[in-house]
Amino acid sequence: MRIRSRLPRFPVAFRYGSITAAAKRKGAELREAATTIKTFRYRLYPTRPQEAAMFETLRLTRTLYNAGLEQRREAYRKAGKTLSAYDQQRELTALKEACPEYGGVYSHVLQDVFDRLDRAYKSFFSRVKKGAKRAGFPRFKGRDRWDSFKFKQCWDNKKDDWTACGKPIDEGRRINVPKIGAVKIKLHRPLEGKPRSLQIVLDVDQWYAVYTCEVPRAALPETGSSVGVEVGTTWFAVTSDGGFAKNPRYLKFSLKKLRVQQRTVSRRKKGGNRRRKAIQIVAKTHRKIRRQRLDFHHITARRLVNKHDLIAHEDLNVSNMVRSNLARSISDAGWTSFFLILSSKAAEAGRKVIAVDPMYTNQQCSKCGHTCRENRISQARFVCVECGWAENADVNAAKNILQRARIIWPSGLNGSGVSHVVA
Repeated sequence: MRIRSRLPRFPVAFRYGSITAAAKRKGAELREAATTIKTFRYRLYPTRPQEAAMFETLRLTRTLYNAGLEQRREAYRKAGKTLSAYDQQRELTALKEACPEYGGVYSHVLQDVFDRLDRAYKSFFSRVKKGAKRAGFPRFKGRDRWDSFKFKQCWDNKKDDWTACGKPIDEGRRINVPKIGAVKIKLHRPLEGKPRSLQIVLDVDQWYAVYTCEVPRAALPETGSSVGVEVGTTWFAVTSDGGFAKNPRYLKFSLKKLRVQQRTVSRRKKGGNRRRKAIQIVAKTHRKIRRQRLDFHHITARRLVNKHDLIAHEDLNVSNMVRSNLARSISDAGWTSFFLILSSKAAEAGRKVIAVDPMYTNQQCSKCGHTCRENRISQARFVCVECGWAENADVNAAKNILQRARIIWPSGLNGSGVSHVVA
């Protein structure tokens, strides 16, 4: 009998409790100015029994997610009721009585399953309101689409100390994971601030502990400099001061290896162990590419944040751009990931990042403002037909991006009276 069929049929009618999130939001706003959120990722080395317990936790939480999704769909279809995460979390006690195996999973982990489902629904309705053609209704999760579970609270604010989960023990060589045990960890760098949550993640065949911490902002000294950034596929980034960052193209240089590995997968029998192992080899190759790209993004973003107080880039709709004939090159560059990393590093360092309208930045002259298609005579050359100004096309576009950012952020000031000069 499948475990999913053993889950109790939760009642449709629920009592809705009062929501007291206003106080939490107020406290969060007060802390926002002085702190920021930062994640720390560490490699775990569980024993075989501990790894078996982790896989069992993944299986049970995935089954619970699918059952919660089915419950929400049936509640709306049969009774027109919309269930919240709180409504479903109230039924966890009855669930543990009906399915004793769920007693071996920490309560916060089970609660977080419904929080994730609730976020999936909210994201779906948000995309519907924005008019997305493919809103993406929450879907049932297969084994390959569920790779983490989360402990929602690692720090006791009243005691100002660790809770039962995630606490480093044995001089930092292990951490305590409730219901699993003391798991060996590699703390390659110290934790900072107050840990808020702990997420156990399976990355292909490696386990990781991801701490989400609230750390004080470490504002960097003012430099008085501002810069516009033009991203592309020929060059990854070109700045308004004439800087060029090469596009490493990690995916392109690994395509030959991936082709061979994927052909091996296609020759394996579906459902067999040899096919599963071949798929894992492909996943490891993609993991290496992903890590190389992430490292490059972090290095590039750090250089920009250290040198400039104001950083401007185009507000690109990458999801639409990947439908073009440059889809692979755009995905290989990873602009969206880079912009997120840049924004997070800038927020921690007290810098300002502004996304501007990208319309006609490649056709507008940065000197006289004349805009026409004929200004850009090639991929790399820009010659204004009005004033004759000649410059590298990407550098000219980066200057236009910076000028638009200075309109949004008047006088180029970074909140301290220091003016940013265009190089």
